Amino acid sequence: MAKSKTHYSCTECGGVSNKWVGQCPACERWNTLVESVVESSVNRFSSAQGLVKGAPVMRLADIEAIDVPRFGTGIDEFDRVLGGGLVAGGVVLIGGDPGIGKSTLLLQALANLSKFKRALYVSGEESGAQVALRARRLVIDAENLQLQAEIQLEKILSTLAEEKPDVAVIDSIQTVYSDALSSAPGSVAQVRECAAQLTRVAKQSGITIILVGHVTKEGTLAGPRVLEHIVDTVLYFEGDTHSSFRLVRAFKNRFGAVNELGVFAMTDKGLKGVSNPSALFLSQHDTQVPGSCVMVTQEGTRPLLVEIQALVDASHVPNARRLTVGLEQNRLAMLLAVLHKHAGVAAFDQDVFINAVGGVKITEPAADLPVLLAIQSSMRNKPLPRGLVAFGEVGLAGEIRPAPRGQERLREAAKLGFSIALVPKANLPKQKIEGLQVIGVERIDQAMNQVREMQ
Repeated sequence: MAKSKTHYSCTECGGVSNKWVGQCPACERWNTLVESVVESSVNRFSSAQGLVKGAPVMRLADIEAIDVPRFGTGIDEFDRVLGGGLVAGGVVLIGGDPGIGKSTLLLQALANLSKFKRALYVSGEESGAQVALRARRLVIDAENLQLQAEIQLEKILSTLAEEKPDVAVIDSIQTVYSDALSSAPGSVAQVRECAAQLTRVAKQSGITIILVGHVTKEGTLAGPRVLEHIVDTVLYFEGDTHSSFRLVRAFKNRFGAVNELGVFAMTDKGLKGVSNPSALFLSQHDTQVPGSCVMVTQEGTRPLLVEIQALVDASHVPNARRLTVGLEQNRLAMLLAVLHKHAGVAAFDQDVFINAVGGVKITEPAADLPVLLAIQSSMRNKPLPRGLVAFGEVGLAGEIRPAPRGQERLREAAKLGFSIALVPKANLPKQKIEGLQVIGVERIDQAMNQVREMQ
């Protein structure tokens, strides 16, 4: 028999090489090329097939823009992250660490949807008995929910054509394989082909499809990045598997706002939405403690109050340590340089540790001012005034820049009982907020002086 022709494809970007090399020539990642069999295909541009007439060309002004109808899942926090609910014909990709609660959340959502919609759960990692046991353990009313334990793509597509469900969950896309390809399930070619076929069916038939994706050890979705480009919505599960709290964040959403955040609590009855997530990210201290500052961060359309904790201690090694949990570590070194240059507070011989309470990850620069206030409080061993909240970006010149949606942040702080707000001068409210004293500052040294006067 003739030997099958092989090539090497990159697991990160899908690039192809005729021979194995240590570094992918496309994305320059190391040790990502794996051997796969070249698939035989018919020339799509042969004269026998002819040219297919494309879709008609229309003027953009003649196309009627209508709002996309949505239907809720019965889980408010999940609907918030989705932008208000699921969309007919939409494709959602949800990823997260093993055991964090992806299958549990989707089983609960499908059970709610099955009461008024046709819902199908396709399980490729668990048998039907295992899914039934989980539903019984979580006390889920899934009497009308349809279940199929299958990993072959052609059989799944046949089931979708016969049953015509309104919503279908594929758990997970890495276990599904197509007979048209000889590579193993989970390979770059299989994941890309199966996701493309399921997306095509969703758009043609109007079925809402939710794909569950594995993540790599770096926390990103496994498989080619084209997988994220194909789907309409990309959601990530965040949080420690040893903690009872889970965060679901939207990184892409064609039908809603990105960076929306849903907060859940894992209980013996499954995932429950948390209506007041700010309470999770605020430590309960009987008395004010040094090194603690509360900030208002904006996650999508929702303002959240998060406690920033700092611990500054004398370093016993030549190179002082800089460690952050939930914030960007490189930004901490920059902020310490600004603090020394423009506020006269030196920490070059101090170990500095920063933590965002509750396991939340803060990526916006509005955390700069609260971080520096917490560091200053820890260095002086004096707590910040009770009821103080702060936010603002700190520039290299020592200026404090405004944060977006400042009015919403201040109203959220006032609603939760905070009485003093230290904010950029450009974020001062035009109308007084009842019960909240707002202090505007333009430079970091002014902010430090204001805090010293109040301590």
